[in-house]
Amino acid sequence: MASLDFTQIRTTNPMSELALNRSRMRLTRRNRVGFRVVAAGEGQAEPDLSVTVNGLHMPNPFVIGSGPPGTNYTVMKRAFDEGWGAVIAKTVSLDAAKVINVTPRYARLRADSNGSAKGQIIGWENIELISDRPLETMLKEFKQLKEEYPDRILIASIMEEYNKAAWEELIDRVEQTGVDAFEINFSCPHGMPERRMGAAVGQDCALLEEVCGWINAKATIPVWAKMTPNITDISQPARVALKSGCEGIAAINTIMSVMGIDLKTLRPEPCVEGYSTPGGYSSKAVHPIALGKVLNIAKMMKAEFNDGDYSLSGIGGVETGGDAAEFILLGANTVQVCTGVMMHGYGLVKKLCAELKDFMKLHNFSSIEDFRGASLPYFTTHTDLVRRQREAIEQRKAVKKGLQSDKDWTGDGFVKETESMVSN
Repeated sequence: MASLDFTQIRTTNPMSELALNRSRMRLTRRNRVGFRVVAAGEGQAEPDLSVTVNGLHMPNPFVIGSGPPGTNYTVMKRAFDEGWGAVIAKTVSLDAAKVINVTPRYARLRADSNGSAKGQIIGWENIELISDRPLETMLKEFKQLKEEYPDRILIASIMEEYNKAAWEELIDRVEQTGVDAFEINFSCPHGMPERRMGAAVGQDCALLEEVCGWINAKATIPVWAKMTPNITDISQPARVALKSGCEGIAAINTIMSVMGIDLKTLRPEPCVEGYSTPGGYSSKAVHPIALGKVLNIAKMMKAEFNDGDYSLSGIGGVETGGDAAEFILLGANTVQVCTGVMMHGYGLVKKLCAELKDFMKLHNFSSIEDFRGASLPYFTTHTDLVRRQREAIEQRKAVKKGLQSDKDWTGDGFVKETESMVSN
């Protein structure tokens, strides 16, 4: 199959009056949007994992997600050395003095009984806040990383209170370090919303539109908006972010949760001096939820926006190359990993790359673009599924698999009857 790359073209986003006004005001600014897919030649023996997203070239689609794996120079350098396609640093704001973390701040859910230490880890909760390091320290480290790794992609995750001047100052100071793009944290579910930050913005489309306007009027590098899953229809804030000038969407951030209660002490986890607070849920158990949210965003983007001009970064429960392939099949350009690195280390990227290549070889895909979004056409409505099955049965003169009606369920054969209608 033909390999594909991205060719930059000049475009105008007709859906964003704000973006149009911005370009008129600053004619010297480099165009942040405008890349389309074009064929670049016939197949390679070894699948090519490289991607170019919003003009940013990465050796593979695997990105360190914002959080502890990107919290300082040492760990971000390690990520680049191990071969991650890009690194998103832990979220920074102007005043780190307001950020005070507690310990312990993580709790795990295992596939076993309450309190077991033996089962497989399937869920992870954190009550951790954004970076508690002084902004000046983080800025120096961003600059040092870009000097040492000029060809690697470093993305700054930023968050501020509802204050236009503060957002403009933060953007200006971070851009001066040479970072390649911004990811805007509109989605942290705990701690920060109390200060009208994080998910407090991502859950309010009117507020989101206003803040995105401030950001995109100031930023001169690509901007991704990171979405919260703690909302009824995630496509609505994603649409607002794109119409307000953002070049990309990242989804999902963690899901608001209570990890559990210790049945011996009757205290919640993670337990801090006998107390806790709801936090963000991640790891393997959130993967199906994340896929559903990414599906909704991808369908909206495909229907309403030029797919080549905007990007989508999938996040949630990625620990294998197969997990990543699912996000890409739903339209994601890149795939972020945070909790997976905390559990398995930075070397996980080698396993992810090898497994993704194996998947691509199995299907004779030579590039990421060969299969990006390939599974989107197979999602439809339940009404359409009923119609399709009825027509298929009539054509095959076959009997529908499983029970014919709810009246056919029996008490004795309940488990077998359930199994008769499972597809995998």
